[in-house]
Amino acid sequence: MSLGGIVVGLALLIWFAFRGKSLIWAAPICAMVVALTGGLDLLSAYTVSYMEGFVGFVKDWFPAFLLSAIFGQIMEDSGGAQAITKAIVRRLGRNKAIFVSVLCGGVLAYGGISGFVIIFSMYPIVLGLFREADISRRLIPATVMAGAFTFAMSSLPGTPTIQNLIPGEYFGTPPTAAPVMGIICSVVMFVGPILWLSYRAKKLRSCGEGYSEPDELPEEIPDSELPGAPLCLLPFAVILVLLNLLHQHIVVSLLAGIVSILALLYLTGLFRKKKYLQNVGESFNKGCRSAVSAVMNTAAAVGFGSVVKLSPGFATLEAMVLGIEGSPLIAESVAINLLAGATGSASGGLRIALDALAPSFVRMSEASGIPLAAFHRVGAIACGGLNTLPHDGAVVTYLSYCKISHKKGYFDMFIVAGAIPIIANVVAIILGSFGIV
Repeated sequence: MSLGGIVVGLALLIWFAFRGKSLIWAAPICAMVVALTGGLDLLSAYTVSYMEGFVGFVKDWFPAFLLSAIFGQIMEDSGGAQAITKAIVRRLGRNKAIFVSVLCGGVLAYGGISGFVIIFSMYPIVLGLFREADISRRLIPATVMAGAFTFAMSSLPGTPTIQNLIPGEYFGTPPTAAPVMGIICSVVMFVGPILWLSYRAKKLRSCGEGYSEPDELPEEIPDSELPGAPLCLLPFAVILVLLNLLHQHIVVSLLAGIVSILALLYLTGLFRKKKYLQNVGESFNKGCRSAVSAVMNTAAAVGFGSVVKLSPGFATLEAMVLGIEGSPLIAESVAINLLAGATGSASGGLRIALDALAPSFVRMSEASGIPLAAFHRVGAIACGGLNTLPHDGAVVTYLSYCKISHKKGYFDMFIVAGAIPIIANVVAIILGSFGIV
């Protein structure tokens, strides 16, 4: 009965999320279903177990969410993200619309900008590229997501994303863990979406579906009003160097990135007699609102996982997952993928799975000889597979902003940010099982 309650609770969580309901109130309801069927005291399950998981996640990760969102908002409002994107387009050519768009999304994400923010900066530019190449607008959300939420989020060694940092909390591994595995899987997640999207663009065009103008054209900042791209890339370097070479905390690294971009924008503005950031306070406000929404929804999912972990049925579920034949990396991937899909959150699913199963994975690492670095990288990649279901917050945000329906745009989004990352996950498991990290 307890195991059945976990299944029902997860199904309800998916249903609520798919219907667009806030997990802040939906997750506790689902947790109470698990608690009731598991014979737990309902009041204690909510006020103690659920809230300890909820508050614990906020305590550990809110500073990183906050600073990442503020940094991304500053880059968007100042035109810095657009300046970098346009510079890459000029260097590589406008005739490579899909390749350039995926690359730009990856560069921005690897530099520390939240994937949720990237669509706002890139959309006007990608729209122009697709117009020139006569590519259907329905592929824009998938194209930008292929750069922002795949290789740059999980597999590229040293990326400053939450998904790459959470495994280190449990395994004691650095953000650059398993570099060979990470680079190989990054190639899969970079090349695969480009090939798929190029194929889809040609197929749609052959069926008579090319580019069509949206009802409302987004505002694109004129080149003369943009800061220089090299200037805007410097804060990226600051973040990556501090995090990966000087081994500073992500909060220190992101804070240094914010200070550096503000200083550079101010000094360059004085020299050129321009004001690149019109309202610093408003950029901070928008970044804070974005961070609060993201961290609260993720924490709600983690709180649900805390109640599941205490339920008697969890021992059975744990035994089923850990008893999967073959490499222990398979068990890790299955657990994280399922929980990320259930919660509609890569970081939420990753945190729930590792919070409950990381000690077992450490023991399996010692028994199998597979280094913890492999568990780090496989875990980071796994959380970016089934999380890309229709109820995923990023999916909803991208489709809504681009004015594309789920019916038209979701299929390609799942292929590039769900199916292909799962293929990369399989590649990672094979590499890790043979000790290639």
